[in-house]
Amino acid sequence: MSDLNDPRVFFAAERTLMAWNRTGLTLMAFGFVLERFGLFLHVLRQTGHVGRDLSFWIGIAFISLALIVIGFSIVQFRRVLRTLKPIEIPERYCTWGGIAMNLSVVVLGFALLAYLFSELYGLCLP
Repeated sequence: MSDLNDPRVFFAAERTLMAWNRTGLTLMAFGFVLERFGLFLHVLRQTGHVGRDLSFWIGIAFISLALIVIGFSIVQFRRVLRTLKPIEIPERYCTWGGIAMNLSVVVLGFALLAYLFSELYGLCLP
């Protein structure tokens, strides 16, 4: 990828990975807020309607988009890592920290989706 033999290339890739992580977290938070706002409006209406409104599905779409964005960023970062020479990665530097952080967010995002769908279908999760 680079003939610079400069560790700044690796750090730039890691910053990009974390920027995508922040973008994904923002999308996920926005989706959750949309979903909860729809629930709030549903409670205010006090109708006998049991189903969820469009805001639920739009919120789920935003959360799903966040998971895709974060997953793609992991794949992209791993591709960049494979192109770097050993001299471009600082000695004894943990290269998997950013990947582990993003994987944790993806797992928690799937847990959030499971929670929201369990509420939709009236299931009790521990």
